Amino acid sequence: MKGKSLPVLGQPRRVDPEPGGSESQDETRRTVVRVGGMDCASCAATVEQRVAGLPEVRWATVNFAAGRLETEHAPGLPVAEIEAAVRDAGYEVVRNREAGETPFWRTRRVISVAISALLFVLGLALGVADAPELLRVGAYAAAIVIGGLPIFHAAVSGLRAKHLDMNVLMSVAVAGGAAIGEWAEAASVVVLFATGNALQIYAVDRTRGAVRALARLTPDEVLVRRGGSETIVRAEEVGVGETVVVRPGERLAVDGRVLEGATTVDEAPITGESVPVEKGPGDAVYSGSLNGSGGLLVRATKRAGDSTLQKIGRLVEEAQASKAPAEQFVDRFSRVYTPLVVTLAAGLALVPPMLGGEFETWFYRALVLLIVACPCALVISTPVTVVSGIGAASRRGVLVKGGAALEAAGRIRALAFDKTGTLTEGRPVLSRVLVPDGRDEADAVKLAAALERRSEHPLAHAILSAAESYDTGTLPPVDDFRSLAGRGAEGKVGGRRYVIGSPRLFVEKGILLDGARRALEAVESAGETPVILGDEEGALIAVFGLADAVRPDARAALQKLRDAGVEKLVMLTGDAEAPARRTAAVLGVEYRAGLLPEQKVVAVRELETEYGPVGMVGDGVNDAPALATSSVGFAMGAAGSGVALETADVALMQDDLPKVAEVVRLSRGAGRIIRQNVAASILVKGLFVLLAPFGFAALWAAVLADMGTSLAVTLNGLRLFRRRLSGVKHS
Repeated sequence: MKGKSLPVLGQPRRVDPEPGGSESQDETRRTVVRVGGMDCASCAATVEQRVAGLPEVRWATVNFAAGRLETEHAPGLPVAEIEAAVRDAGYEVVRNREAGETPFWRTRRVISVAISALLFVLGLALGVADAPELLRVGAYAAAIVIGGLPIFHAAVSGLRAKHLDMNVLMSVAVAGGAAIGEWAEAASVVVLFATGNALQIYAVDRTRGAVRALARLTPDEVLVRRGGSETIVRAEEVGVGETVVVRPGERLAVDGRVLEGATTVDEAPITGESVPVEKGPGDAVYSGSLNGSGGLLVRATKRAGDSTLQKIGRLVEEAQASKAPAEQFVDRFSRVYTPLVVTLAAGLALVPPMLGGEFETWFYRALVLLIVACPCALVISTPVTVVSGIGAASRRGVLVKGGAALEAAGRIRALAFDKTGTLTEGRPVLSRVLVPDGRDEADAVKLAAALERRSEHPLAHAILSAAESYDTGTLPPVDDFRSLAGRGAEGKVGGRRYVIGSPRLFVEKGILLDGARRALEAVESAGETPVILGDEEGALIAVFGLADAVRPDARAALQKLRDAGVEKLVMLTGDAEAPARRTAAVLGVEYRAGLLPEQKVVAVRELETEYGPVGMVGDGVNDAPALATSSVGFAMGAAGSGVALETADVALMQDDLPKVAEVVRLSRGAGRIIRQNVAASILVKGLFVLLAPFGFAALWAAVLADMGTSLAVTLNGLRLFRRRLSGVKHS
């Protein structure tokens, strides 16, 4: 991923996420259609070539694991014609709201497979009963026709598209078996292949459906307050700025901000956070979230189609459609493997009989070899794992932007972090209070809080928050209060005038505080911001040290990253040396301070030179250059930032630092599963390529091995989707 560039912000989207819809461009239009019924990656290639063959289509690409067809075509081409080409290729067009309405076990494909299997068993029973051959052949032929119709239909489409897919090879094997009188073998090929395909579709569709279910989380209708009355309207009709009434137990249909009411909201679909979050006036809420027991009035900030949930759904599908480097390697391998094995099968059928061998024997062996010519298990081994991994992450509030990002995250050996807002809270807290001998620390904090009560400065808020923890009681009244912008404040408490602020304020006012020098040195050497409390007569009351609070979970999160195999952890910050040194010491990481954005880019490149793949964790906006330069950019708190969602390789919906380690573990788990799948697929295929020419493999065994391996790698890949992120072991 080295050398990736940032997208242009604000550029309009050109891809329509819904089947049957598209956006006009000056010369071209892009359309996305979801395709159902594909049982192997070669089927996706058939659909791709069939649609690409339409005269007005510039290009078409299909991702099997995501069940997603994307095409660019002339504006005048009706979407219905694209959908017709998909159906003509033997597959279905699936719409979000329609997906999953019919139980899998009641679909036509499953019913036809069940009837075919029963007819095959009937044929076997007739053979055991020594029934007339015509009855046995009739049962087998019926099993072939009923179970094989989808296969034969797809094979014809493959031939028309000039694509030699698994359906074509299976159809040739079935026809060949029947031609030489091996009706039982031919029927077994159909039953095993059709059964394996149905199970594979079911397994993969469960992952696809879980992602598509995001779109079904939002209600179709909402209650809107318009002109003093409340009206039920469709969600897509709600405009920005309108007031939506959210009743207890309802899901939100749009993104917005709370105007009135208090409640708890389950935001798991967006952030992955399982604990409901308290919401009140001014708080942001997201579509798809489930309201608790309180009613809310929400001002819509986005239209329903532009909500964070819809954007996540679109980005997840686009990410699943991207190919990982491992998948690209497998694609290149399969383009060489299939023609080579088909050529060997043709030679096996023709050459030995020409040299005196028995035609039926060698033709049968060629059919066995033909079945293993299509590397279905090998081709599906990677994309299913990628889809599963991206789906698992999205369910837990982490958006991984594609197979390349998922694969790269598992290879990183060094990780760089922004400081403010990433490793720290991004807000100051009271770190220490230094008072002269004989003075009470709590009294000093109480007095400082009284003076800072009217100030809006972040340092003032830190002192006020600290006063609550000291349990100082009611703050004393302040008379003749003056706020000194950017420097501090002053006022009278109990008839005595006090000043609180930076050391510069006291210098400007000519107030010399005896004993403050040593306290200031202690505060500044610790990397803290000093705030002095004294009076106009030069008496020192206290010196406060304030610092950016380190996240409570930061140290544990960094340790998890070390446990996951990340060798180098470095903090890159624009802060001064002292506060950077303080934070790094607390967290036990190396640091580089005083860096401008371009210097962070240089630092990332230096780490990459020394350690190889490098990740960068930041807020997705200020750290955009470094995030783009790194092998994998992790953006924190992306739920409220459209920029972060678009620019990052990995977007954490919440400011949840431990999830960075979980993504690394997930990625390494995905890499391990991909290697297992590829190795198993090549081993099984290689074994049958060696056994078939010597007559040690039967047609039914070849089909069983091929479909069994395809199912095994599919289920192995889907393990990522079912397990918890934190439970993924690294390798």
